Amino acid sequence: MLKNILSDRPTKVFTFMAAFFIANALIAECIGGKIFSLESVLGIAPSDFTFFGEKNLSFSLTCGVLLWPIEFVMTDIVNEYYGPKAVKRISIIAVGLICYAFLMFFFAIKATPPAWWVTSGVDKGIPNMQDAFSGIFGQGMWIIVGSLMAFLVSQIIDVTIFHKIKKVTGEKWVWLRATGSTLISQLVDSFVVLFIAFKLGSDWSWQKVLAICLMNYMYKFTMAIVLTPLIYFIEKQIDNYVGHDTAKKMKRAAMGQDEEPFINIPTAG
Repeated sequence: MLKNILSDRPTKVFTFMAAFFIANALIAECIGGKIFSLESVLGIAPSDFTFFGEKNLSFSLTCGVLLWPIEFVMTDIVNEYYGPKAVKRISIIAVGLICYAFLMFFFAIKATPPAWWVTSGVDKGIPNMQDAFSGIFGQGMWIIVGSLMAFLVSQIIDVTIFHKIKKVTGEKWVWLRATGSTLISQLVDSFVVLFIAFKLGSDWSWQKVLAICLMNYMYKFTMAIVLTPLIYFIEKQIDNYVGHDTAKKMKRAAMGQDEEPFINIPTAG
């Protein structure tokens, strides 16, 4: 039985997609503490937007946004072949493992280091290794909660909108259901994380929350459009790998058009 499961191509695709999805989410959370200037990366002058009275706004973004657009591409592909139950399950697993990772980071930060290690980075320009370690892995609790809540809420919205569009369009217009669901869910994601992390956590003004939200969404909106061809490319590779007939059966099962799902994802509880 185990041999059959491991050799089943749809199962192997799901295993890879789920593992990549969870790893991608965890990495995004770990690197989210660093801010980078998009304009500097692109070699252009800083933007100078004014939104809601907030001036001199530019694309200073968390490094986590480098990976989250890929996460939503993966969401749409898993949704297409395995259905919303699969997306919700791997999303919950991802959040659980992220919480576990930050719990381990907390214990690692609190573990008392030897004196020689604290000063071991002086020759590399790091006067205190403990402070450096704490600064990297000790993200604020409000930011962690905001990020995880935004992730879960946006995932639920994404899969819901995706399937509502697909029920109307059928197998046509992949770009519409994939990009449309991502654009809406990313707007929600951008607002929720800022509201929890900085409105509730740092008492930002509503004007600042909305202004930064709009700046972040402009980037995410652009990336959602740019990455749309990637969805077509990945789906073509999956169709070729599992076989076109099998792919059609998987997509029908994902929409609940077959009596049993193509891969049984047990319900929570």
